[in-house]
Amino acid sequence: MSEALPGFPGGSKSRVNAAGYTIRDQCPTAEDMRVIDEWRAAHRIVLNTFQASLRTRTRGKAIVVAQRHKRKNTIFNKLIRLPKMELSRMDDVAGCRLIFRSIDELYEFREDFHKARFKHKRKNETDKYDYIKSPKCTGYRGIHDVYTYDVRSKNGDQFRGLLLEIQYRTLVQHAWATAVEVIGFITESQPKFQQGDKRYESCMALASEILSRAHEGCTGPFPDLHDGDLLQSFEALNDEIHLVRVLTGLNSVETVSTENRNSILIFNEDGSLDVRSFKEATDALKELFRLERDYPALDVVLVKADTNEEIRMAFKNYFSDAKDFIRLLTEGQNILAGQQ
Repeated sequence: MSEALPGFPGGSKSRVNAAGYTIRDQCPTAEDMRVIDEWRAAHRIVLNTFQASLRTRTRGKAIVVAQRHKRKNTIFNKLIRLPKMELSRMDDVAGCRLIFRSIDELYEFREDFHKARFKHKRKNETDKYDYIKSPKCTGYRGIHDVYTYDVRSKNGDQFRGLLLEIQYRTLVQHAWATAVEVIGFITESQPKFQQGDKRYESCMALASEILSRAHEGCTGPFPDLHDGDLLQSFEALNDEIHLVRVLTGLNSVETVSTENRNSILIFNEDGSLDVRSFKEATDALKELFRLERDYPALDVVLVKADTNEEIRMAFKNYFSDAKDFIRLLTEGQNILAGQQ
């Protein structure tokens, strides 16, 4: 259905989609950009609703909860990569991320959350986006759920139909995903999107298999590979591209000096990170859109979490922090080598 909902952000779903087509054709007008910004900004309501529910359910538990608005450049790149996608149906513009200590804790929490008594509808079947049971060929592991926002109130009606993605990861899976993102920042390759030098993609897929077996007692993208062959294949690729050495040598930003929970993370072209923080989410969104407009080449993202440490944990890629990945990988190699 492309029919307009009353007061739908951007005017209507069809108007949002039309603006998305102009991005794909690289001919957006100022009005198209305004429509997209209005539609993106509306997702703040959806994010706040879900993160409040998630925080209530995680209170007192060792679970990291954070939220983020998808970067404009990433949205536009996705439209170009997926020519049949309609912008209004892009389901990860708003995202909440939960990070657990173990797979068992992850599944237990998710199963309980699926029983939540609210009107928001989960769009996907339980196993559709379960990349723990069925890892992606890139090595990505984790679980995604997509929800349709539904609040029947005077203020909530206009946001009905907006989508939100919840990401579930363990600490091990998050460490791997963080390293993949960092590689995308520091090299010309994007293994996350299967772009660039395929050796990075293959090396990280093998690393995912090592982490899966050694730390979580399950398999990744290469379930039939013998431990010895797995280690040998990883080492051979690592010797070519020096992946571990490069990631080990990164200087990570040590602190986020902010007492405010709405933070804009800016990854500069020279590799440095700037953090700008705001008490009010509306002010943060206004600055986000200004930065995107004035500095289109920069990677800029708006994130929110309860504490500085949670921001660091949930968005380590912006801090060039791959220490956990290196530690877990080294331990995993030793574990598998000892089992032979």
